Amino acid sequence: MHIHILGICGTFMGGIAAIARESGHTVTGCDQDVYPPMSTQLESQGIELIAGYSPEQIQIHPDIFVIGNVITRGNPLMEEILNQNLPYISGPQWLSENVLRNRWVLAVAGTHGKTTTSSMLAWILEYAGLNPGFLIGGIPENFGLSARIGNMPFPAQDSNLDPASISPFFVIEADEYDTAFFDKRSKFVHYHPRTAILNNLEFDHADIFPDLSAIERQFHHFVRIIPGNGLIVANGDDENLERVLKQGCWTPIEAFGIETGWHSESQTNDAMDIFLNETYQGCLHWDLLGEHNRMNALAALIAARHAGVPIKTGIAALVQFKNVKRRMEKRGAVNGITVYDDFAHHPTAIQATLNGLRTHVGKQRIVAILEPRSNTMKMGVWKDSLADSLMEADQVYCFTRDSQWAKAAMTPLGSKVHCYDDLSQLVQNISAITRPGDHILVMSNGGFGGIHEKILSTLREN
Repeated sequence: MHIHILGICGTFMGGIAAIARESGHTVTGCDQDVYPPMSTQLESQGIELIAGYSPEQIQIHPDIFVIGNVITRGNPLMEEILNQNLPYISGPQWLSENVLRNRWVLAVAGTHGKTTTSSMLAWILEYAGLNPGFLIGGIPENFGLSARIGNMPFPAQDSNLDPASISPFFVIEADEYDTAFFDKRSKFVHYHPRTAILNNLEFDHADIFPDLSAIERQFHHFVRIIPGNGLIVANGDDENLERVLKQGCWTPIEAFGIETGWHSESQTNDAMDIFLNETYQGCLHWDLLGEHNRMNALAALIAARHAGVPIKTGIAALVQFKNVKRRMEKRGAVNGITVYDDFAHHPTAIQATLNGLRTHVGKQRIVAILEPRSNTMKMGVWKDSLADSLMEADQVYCFTRDSQWAKAAMTPLGSKVHCYDDLSQLVQNISAITRPGDHILVMSNGGFGGIHEKILSTLREN
């Protein structure tokens, strides 16, 4: 089959392209912005890319057009597809019908932690010899790629599963964002998981959801399609998730983050004991920061256990987990000043990231740099809580070119906040005030103009 993907350079659609190509399909695609690294990654897989959405692309004559959710009515290629009544399908539906059917899908949903938890889960299954497929909205460093088809030649040696009943495993980051302009359901309703993680639930995506209850409704649609012989792994300390599950649930639930379920107790910053109720399960030694990552680990361990991987095997796997690019990723150090990159773009995630770094660095200075870039951020939804989320930082720099509201929102931080509309000025000021022992934490869900390397380069010159 020949598929042509509209919006191919997004992480999700690029992952679909890679899986389709690996499955033996002919894959081409187009996007408004075709540039490295995604363009290089796709072209290295033999996938032809076209810049822009020219209607002449219908002359490629694919068997079907796969439509990303960045495509809207008015897109010239999409309009030509509609005018000529050519076959098209959304990315999530194509994945469901061509990859996920007849597989044991392990889906990771929640406002925060989806990428990291999915990466942990995929790595645990890989370590156990289950060779899972996966599609993740980031690049797990243990794998070096965001998506693969995977297969299941045999069960793990210590698995409790009957080989005759095993389905191949597939881990997917289950996003609540809408599917396509013609399908406003959340992506995750297409995935039909047997194992589902519900990490947490807060209001987000204000560009498509009017309020929290609208998101809760989508999460309940997700819960309704999980089979009775499956498992829901749920954060037991999240009131919003509790409200979703009370709307109706037909699947067993294992809770984490509470003493009457799975929970952890920290020994040190890099070690935690794991318990089920009062029963000790093992100790995890690792170097990931923060309580949020301990919760992610619990969720991944429980989900992998449902797939037949013993907790002790899961713990051994997480000892070797290398995290995900852009999740507290150390980008470099110059003259004793360390620069980190993190994807945090929601007040809860910002605060969790800062708290984790504070625990790690003690009294050393943290210089936080934030780009309010997500659609919800740009709309000013978090204006009343953003400053509080940054209190743990010693100095705060905010790039406000596209979010002027942030200047007023940051005033509770007093003299330690600095707002800039010019990126080069921000970089120069950061380089001037930092000193050996400082930790510069850059937070954005985009490329942020290559700020990490610009800061490192400027520090080298000083």
